[in-house]
Amino acid sequence: MTERIDTEVAILGGGIVGGSAALFLRRLGVPVVLLEAALCGARASGVNYGGVRRQGRGLEQMPLARRAHELWGQLPQLIGIDGEYVRSGHLKLACSEADLQALHAYRAQTRGFGMHLQMLDRAALAQRFGWLGAHVVGGSFCPEDGHANPRLVSPAFGRAARALGADVRESTTVTDAVHDGDRFILRAGDTLEVRARFLLNCAGAWAGRFAQGFGEAVPETAIHPLMMVTEPLPLFMDVSLGMQGGGIYARQVSRGNCVIGGGRAVPSGPDYARPGRDALGTLLAGAARLLPPLRGAQVIRFWTGVEGNMPDHNPVLGPSATVPGLFHAFGLSGAGFQIGPAVGEVLSELVVHGRSSIPIDAFGIGRYTGAAHGAVPRLGPVREQTLESP
Repeated sequence: MTERIDTEVAILGGGIVGGSAALFLRRLGVPVVLLEAALCGARASGVNYGGVRRQGRGLEQMPLARRAHELWGQLPQLIGIDGEYVRSGHLKLACSEADLQALHAYRAQTRGFGMHLQMLDRAALAQRFGWLGAHVVGGSFCPEDGHANPRLVSPAFGRAARALGADVRESTTVTDAVHDGDRFILRAGDTLEVRARFLLNCAGAWAGRFAQGFGEAVPETAIHPLMMVTEPLPLFMDVSLGMQGGGIYARQVSRGNCVIGGGRAVPSGPDYARPGRDALGTLLAGAARLLPPLRGAQVIRFWTGVEGNMPDHNPVLGPSATVPGLFHAFGLSGAGFQIGPAVGEVLSELVVHGRSSIPIDAFGIGRYTGAAHGAVPRLGPVREQTLESP
């Protein structure tokens, strides 16, 4: 027998974007049904590295990153836990003079966004971060960036939304999503049918398939970041760090374990990936060269995930160019954990107010489909719901 639900907003995907969108909508009293194929926060949102940094984001993303930084500072009030979030500072390293000049240029370009970047030469790095490898020539330090535990934070957004009355359905794979000219109809096999006035496409690496179903084919691809964690070590690394141009990124948690990422895993079909032996050896060797205290450390776990990526490394965020009431938020290209809460807030604004308080024109799906991309016509006032109402 098919269960049927009518609601105002349906959300595809329960990662940090979909979960935060559900949370912000419920805080505004909007009825929400969230559909997640696995468990909320269990896919890319829950298995990423855990960096929460603004430094390195493109100029188009800086307003989103700045708002996300504010929301991360309110994490206990939003989701009820601190998620091991610490503003340790983020250090971006240069291993060549060209990379160092690129960091200087980025600092000049991003003035006014409140990052207060501090440029450090080789001598300053050696004095302040003596545990770095000798080949590092300089760096840029953002004192209020940091890191958090994605396995705690990402599922908590879905739980917080549910606590405020969102209907959160996990282990629910949507097999059909259409618009009948009046409402969106989502089906999960023959067990569930959800009808909604608005649809938020937050399905991560799988969102491009849903966009294509609504006539908006985009070149979203899957990437598979490779990560590992060491045994507990004496504390030595008090910042989160990365490298200009990509490479190794690392952080150390209060228990002493070092979380390290870099390189790519091996795809295992369209929906899965696995760490590759060659890439693991390269990552471990590179990490030990950059961070000599890691030499001889035991690695206790390797893992990867599946993240959605766009050619320009900017998300697809905003209204559909073809279907009123459809809003996309996917292809965050590795930035989703940090900017995800702000993206969720933007989606709630688009539903309730028909516009975003943050500029998002650069992220329109029309840049790939060729369609004109403007504000989708409002569909009338959003019906409110309290915890006591159906």
